[in-house]
Amino acid sequence: MAIGLWVAVLAGVTVLSQAVGDDYHDEHTLPGTESQQLSDTLEDAAPAQAGDSVQVVLHDEDGVEAQRERIEPMLGELSTLPHVVHVADPFQTPGTMSEDGTIAYATVTLDGTAADVPADAVRDIIDTAQAASGDGLAVELGGDAVRGAEESEGGAAEGAGMLAALVILVFMFGSFLAATLPLITAVFAVGSTLGVIVLLSNVVTIATYTAPLMMLVGLGVGIDYALLVFARYRSELLAGADRQQAARTALDTAGRSVIFAGTTVIIALLGLFALGLGSLQGVALAVALTVLVTMLASLTLLPSLLTVFGKRIEKRILAHAQRSKRQPGARWRRLADAVRRRPLPPLVAAVAVLLALSAPALGMRLGFADAGNEATSATSRQAYDLLAEGFGPGFNGPLIVLAEGSSDGGAALASALEETDGVAGVVPPQPLPGTDLALVVMFPDSAPQDAETAELVHHLRDDVLPPLESETGATYLVGGSTAAAEDFSAAVSDRLPLFVAVVVGLSALLLMAVFRSVWVPVKAAVLNLLSIGASLGVVTLVFGEGLFGVPAGPVEAFVPVMIFAIVFGLSMDYEVFLVSRMHEEWRRSGNAVRAVREGLATTGGVITAAAAIMVVVFGAFLLSPDRMLQQFGLGLAVAVFLDAVVIRCLIVPAVMSLLGERAWWLPRWLDRILPHIALERAERVTHGDADAVAAGRER
Repeated sequence: MAIGLWVAVLAGVTVLSQAVGDDYHDEHTLPGTESQQLSDTLEDAAPAQAGDSVQVVLHDEDGVEAQRERIEPMLGELSTLPHVVHVADPFQTPGTMSEDGTIAYATVTLDGTAADVPADAVRDIIDTAQAASGDGLAVELGGDAVRGAEESEGGAAEGAGMLAALVILVFMFGSFLAATLPLITAVFAVGSTLGVIVLLSNVVTIATYTAPLMMLVGLGVGIDYALLVFARYRSELLAGADRQQAARTALDTAGRSVIFAGTTVIIALLGLFALGLGSLQGVALAVALTVLVTMLASLTLLPSLLTVFGKRIEKRILAHAQRSKRQPGARWRRLADAVRRRPLPPLVAAVAVLLALSAPALGMRLGFADAGNEATSATSRQAYDLLAEGFGPGFNGPLIVLAEGSSDGGAALASALEETDGVAGVVPPQPLPGTDLALVVMFPDSAPQDAETAELVHHLRDDVLPPLESETGATYLVGGSTAAAEDFSAAVSDRLPLFVAVVVGLSALLLMAVFRSVWVPVKAAVLNLLSIGASLGVVTLVFGEGLFGVPAGPVEAFVPVMIFAIVFGLSMDYEVFLVSRMHEEWRRSGNAVRAVREGLATTGGVITAAAAIMVVVFGAFLLSPDRMLQQFGLGLAVAVFLDAVVIRCLIVPAVMSLLGERAWWLPRWLDRILPHIALERAERVTHGDADAVAAGRER
């Protein structure tokens, strides 16, 4: 029944989404920031000026002028295309030809932003312009609209991750059939959610990068949750339970943990709404929905698959266990005992490693990737390089200054900008007809992603323009892509404390209610923050500092908050899976030492296998050509690896051993007001026999 329902849902949603189509849209508005104020003012006063533009870059070693007969007809044809407002002739416009005459550019003004102009229309512009190339003339196109329209490869990362996950599962279970069940569950969940997100994109603003990101998280989480339920099912079979009882016990224990863990991930993702940034809210909603559907699939589809294939799976699981002839969890018991005997050395060493990896994150510089980060074969990258060669590195990231109420048409502003250090050139002021506005475009000495360009934005706003405002009585606003990136970073920094407080606070309250402990949620919050800091530190080293030959540049401005939300939730998953088994043993035996040992013994292998799958799924996105997805993949893979290997296998057992019985302490007044949320049925953990209770006295 459940299998048929899932098949019907997947097929129906897929067909409907393909019929309706998607309407992904990147929302980059930043209410209350100076760059957004400039954009809004310009859009109201001069809509034509507010549209994005495309640069048609022309290059000929013998001089562009010699190719005039090929270029001018092409420019005329461009001016007739849909969504094109104006085409500036490089032979008539001052400053559009390099000093040696080998590089020139024509600006094609569009009737909307890069997100608003259809990709097909932009591709028509690209094809029309590049049709003029030949006989020594190279034609490349740049601009945000061109970058968005260029097709990128897809599917390779997801496929590589799933293949690696299958290999790990086969080694773990010793059965190809058993290994495929978590994968099937994840594929159904992700496929169904993807169709829903396509439909939602028509009524809610959802960013263009949402689909690969939700597949990244959905595959990892989907396999993870299904694996944890299946692993408990397997352990019950090995303990002698029949198939029906094993399935019921798995759902009654691991299933409850999956519900709780999935809830914490969803809370962490929805905490992004506290940032108030429209560009992230649609992404948060889509990924949270993905986690919800994968959770439901693990609790409904997987048990149905176990019912259908249970007999065959049982035979192979028992045969594999007989061949291996190992006591389940023996190695993890030895590790728990070793950590318990000397908890301080591994605790100090592990925390020192995490702090060292976190240190580079203190110098993280946020921004946005541009064409300089694209593959060298992309036309947008070649246009970027040609413009930098012909007109200087700052040409690819101009700053826009808008003067309002200026009596001299912006002349004083242009003069002040020309005298400012770090400014390579200033375009003459452009008064906007019928308004008291004047627009001045300036080019920095440095490239768009250089720290010097960001410093120039702050220098203009803090030091250059305020005295000029006092002198002229005009108001000046600084905008442009670099300024917008700085404003985004500032907006995130200002609202980050609220975001962290909401996510950490709600998650800690949930853990406190489940485990009836003060120290467990405090420990979990601190350790989760350490793993997040370490992952962001590694991302900073690789993408910010250029480790391993990666082009150095800023970290995508929204990557840290997305990594925080996702990793905090996933870290809570492992915390719940490990500590819930410790808590179950603690309630059964009353023995804190035994609780740590058996908790690690029964979950250590599953957690590390689940983490290995997460790491390969997330790490596979390093194969993506998209720099943003590479950063997501690396950050998530590093965080999950450190969380499973360093934190859950070393730090948590050490801390729980040091705390002993105090780990389960909760003030009576707090116990009375907190709701009771059980991850296991009372009868499963309160009927401990005399030997188990007596064992609780051992030290």
